[in-house]
Amino acid sequence: MKCKLLLAMTALVASPALAQGEPPPVDVEVTSGGVNSATSVAVPAMPTEAGVEMALGRNIAGVIASGLRSSGRFAPLGPGGLPNYSVAQADAPAFGEWRGLGAQQLVTGFVRPAGPGQITVGCYLYDVGAGRELVRQGFQVTTDNWRRAANKCADAIYSRLTGEGGFLDTRVVFVAETGPKNNRQKRIAIMDSDGANLRYLTEGEATVVTPRFSPDGRRLAYTSYQGRRARVWVLDIATGTKRLLVPGLALTSAPRFSPDGNRIAYALSANGNTDIWVANADGSGVPQRLTSAPGIDTAPSYSPDGRRIVFESDRGGSQQLYVMDANGSNQRRISFGGPAGSPAWSPRGDKIAFVRVGSFRIGVMNAGGGGDQTLTDGWQDESPSWAPNGQFVMFNRFTRDGRSSLFAVPVGGGTARRLPTPQDGSDPSWSPLQR
Repeated sequence: MKCKLLLAMTALVASPALAQGEPPPVDVEVTSGGVNSATSVAVPAMPTEAGVEMALGRNIAGVIASGLRSSGRFAPLGPGGLPNYSVAQADAPAFGEWRGLGAQQLVTGFVRPAGPGQITVGCYLYDVGAGRELVRQGFQVTTDNWRRAANKCADAIYSRLTGEGGFLDTRVVFVAETGPKNNRQKRIAIMDSDGANLRYLTEGEATVVTPRFSPDGRRLAYTSYQGRRARVWVLDIATGTKRLLVPGLALTSAPRFSPDGNRIAYALSANGNTDIWVANADGSGVPQRLTSAPGIDTAPSYSPDGRRIVFESDRGGSQQLYVMDANGSNQRRISFGGPAGSPAWSPRGDKIAFVRVGSFRIGVMNAGGGGDQTLTDGWQDESPSWAPNGQFVMFNRFTRDGRSSLFAVPVGGGTARRLPTPQDGSDPSWSPLQR
């Protein structure tokens, strides 16, 4: 984003309305899958003070409601059709009125000017039945960056009610596809997790695939077919500068950053064999070869502690998943069903998402193998990528006419939701939470 968030999510805006202490624990029944049922949350339009357009309060509430709805755990009410309230009522709501509307939880707040081109967005959450405050947050942002504040607020509410990390104040990078099926133009695009603020990072001068975020969300590693040779590039998102990961004409692909951002694992093809290699992300040093089995070893993905790598290999006669230590030792197979590929290690460390190659469905398994579950039922679902809280998997879904769209599905089970993109999209990567 070109506008920097000025206050961290845990910071309190310096105003009397946001100066109280930590609220007491909430009496919300939570199960292993989250809130026991879809919780009704009223999200009326936020009041605005002089100097701020009234529509902005409604827009912020709309983004909060949409974000909560996208989790599949909440049934937001509003902002349309709900009563208005004043800035003074933001931290003193009339609970009887909201109980009468059937709301279990209530989100209030305000939008006030905070200097030239700046606004402060207050964010409160209340348990309507108990009449208690649960969340009190404040965010100062540039006026054109108001969606960041809305998504921060929605993340705070989601985390308070589920006990899990947020996932809404994130970005998504993907391959934007246009043109006929036999002549597709593929560009790397980046957008907010709700589809807003889309822009292109490459111009389509060469086909690009598998863009992957660095752990700090500032860089991408991706494969480009510039010169008709697959090679891994590293791109600085803010400046647009890029460089080859491995200089020369070696065929490299399927990059993935290590959790500390210092290394990139990738596949290198030479002499009829494809193996996993690792190189320093800054281009220094000498790349290290990790595998040497006959066949194709590709699609490496680090465990969140950086100690292990899961990868795809056909060394046993079919595509399967293998795990090894980060230095290439102790290689062992962990999948034993039908063919499996494109593994992605959960940020929580307990699961690995993958593609069931025979049916092209997205599945997850325990990090040590076993416990397989199928999450999707599309015709052709591919390229899983985890939300930073480990509760959702994004993927792309192809239709029989060659179109492709991005979807996200809850790991605990539920309906996959489609992410809005202006054209076809594939190869998604979910960023960490923004700072």
